[in-house]
Amino acid sequence: MRLLKRFWREYRGLIAFLFLMTLFRSAIADWNVVPTGSMLPTIREGDRILVDKMAYDLRVPFTHIAIAHLHDPKRGDIVTIDSSAAHDLLVKRLIGLPGDVVAMRDNVLYVNGRKADYQPLAMSPVEGDANSPADYYVEHFDGISHALRLSELAPSPRSTFGPVTVPAGEYLMLGDNRDDSADSRYFGFFPRSELMGRARRVAYSLDPDRHYLPRFDRLGVALDGAAIASASR
Repeated sequence: MRLLKRFWREYRGLIAFLFLMTLFRSAIADWNVVPTGSMLPTIREGDRILVDKMAYDLRVPFTHIAIAHLHDPKRGDIVTIDSSAAHDLLVKRLIGLPGDVVAMRDNVLYVNGRKADYQPLAMSPVEGDANSPADYYVEHFDGISHALRLSELAPSPRSTFGPVTVPAGEYLMLGDNRDDSADSRYFGFFPRSELMGRARRVAYSLDPDRHYLPRFDRLGVALDGAAIASASR
């Protein structure tokens, strides 16, 4: 008992700090490691992304229980999803809202019967594309523009689907790397309770192909239009 009291006296400041930091990361903001390329070219493997945990809901810390709905998710948001179907934390782009009718034909997106517009994007190949060449495009739809990647050699077997209607309270998500993303085409629709926050920036990035050296050009990059802005420089 004496040892516990002594330990508490000496380290209570550190314990309180760690508890408050854990509470902050659970309910307010967090950073997540991105281990795959499913969101290329917007998010790179090794990026540590900042996530606004209060973008949509105020939750009881360490749970999925929402105390209050703050904002509705919007089309084009990059969302972190604690997916029960995938048994993993996913990062995807919100494409279909509740009630939307979504279809895809050879990687061309249709929402509510309207076809998205595509323009080629001239940019240098991103990490990992040397042995897997790809084409980059800007997808325009509903006032939103973002970059996406299409593989030249390995098109996805699910580049065509639908039309499907997004149920009430659920969302359809796709990766920007359309030919290499496990998203709603594999796991179905994602309920709002699994949407944990909105990813807004890259906190910092470590390059797994170069012994995890820092990528200084990724420091603080805003994810909205990041790949498009990079290509225009």
